[in-house]
Amino acid sequence: MKFKQFLQTKGARGAIFMGIFYAIAMLGIFLPGYTAIPGNLDKLPIAIVNDDEGAYGANIAKQLQKNLPFKDIQTDVTNKQAMKDLEKNDLALVVHIPQTFSANMQKGDQPSRIDFSLNEAGATSVSSSMRSIVKEINQQFSKEFSQQKAQGILMKFNVPEKQAAALADKIGTAYEGNIITINKLPAGMNHNMLPMFLTMAVYVGAMIGSMQLAGSLRASRGKASKTKLFLYVQATALIIAVVSALIAVGVTYLVNSPDGSMFFKLVGQQILNYMVCFNFTAILVLLFGEGGMILNLPILLAQTLANGSVIPRQMMPAPYEWLSHISPMYYSVQAYYANLYSTISAGPFIWLLAAVGAVALLINLAIVAFVHKPVPILAETTANGEISA
Repeated sequence: MKFKQFLQTKGARGAIFMGIFYAIAMLGIFLPGYTAIPGNLDKLPIAIVNDDEGAYGANIAKQLQKNLPFKDIQTDVTNKQAMKDLEKNDLALVVHIPQTFSANMQKGDQPSRIDFSLNEAGATSVSSSMRSIVKEINQQFSKEFSQQKAQGILMKFNVPEKQAAALADKIGTAYEGNIITINKLPAGMNHNMLPMFLTMAVYVGAMIGSMQLAGSLRASRGKASKTKLFLYVQATALIIAVVSALIAVGVTYLVNSPDGSMFFKLVGQQILNYMVCFNFTAILVLLFGEGGMILNLPILLAQTLANGSVIPRQMMPAPYEWLSHISPMYYSVQAYYANLYSTISAGPFIWLLAAVGAVALLINLAIVAFVHKPVPILAETTANGEISA
């Protein structure tokens, strides 16, 4: 056989196709998706709450609204409501100007403080971006208010304005920026990325499992009814879901050591994750056979961006934002963040995850019932020589 003939074999052509296809798929999916950082940072919603009774607070609020790089800035909410929205990741940052800000500025006995609150139990790009922005704001305000306050004090003692400005830097700080972190995560990226890793592990396993079990379903046609074979496939998937969930959560406890009370919640969600991801990925496999697996991989790659672990839904480019609404990975990741690190209920995400799985299950049932051609059931001879259907 010549090399040219070898290149024309099915295996060689398939390898060439896959190498080109996934190079295009990965770069075509990841590069446009990550342009959202920091390109879509201005889409994040924040709140500025001014409770100050003096003039300084109002001026600062206006200055922040004008200079901060966000289009959606809420100013008509209370600090209590804003913190609730932050807990649910409906806000990326809450800036709170306390009631005594102007009074402290005028008295000079203690620094005037502004609170900047952010939530670590969410997309990693949000908390890191918010910290950078807050650091820049604090540096600017610290310099500005210290100079203003010091210059005013010196001028009261008849120090000339120019000399007062020169001496201002020698007087103590008048402003203090206070960063408040809610749902603070333990140190280490293994904690921050755990929701994504648990979800990715189950999704990839379920995707491969759907291909293998769909193949078994096709190979077993004629040995049992389509309904019975479909039930066999689902029962096998459930067994795999239980075993893999126990192993995955066991590894999680060995490495990350989450609270022991979370064990059954994590196992339960991981079982649900497997069944939902199994039926979600089985749709294309049942329709197109092995070709469905080729289509499933780009969908998996897209969901690594659309699951909300790195980029929040508000920042996602439109195709990824649309995908997040039907993505099992998105609801799984958000439920894990809620269960592991937050005080909000994971219930809404769990129910939406289950809804995606239920729709996928019904679609698969319809494919097997109406798309797959019926095959006559062959009689089998038992060990006793009897014939059974």
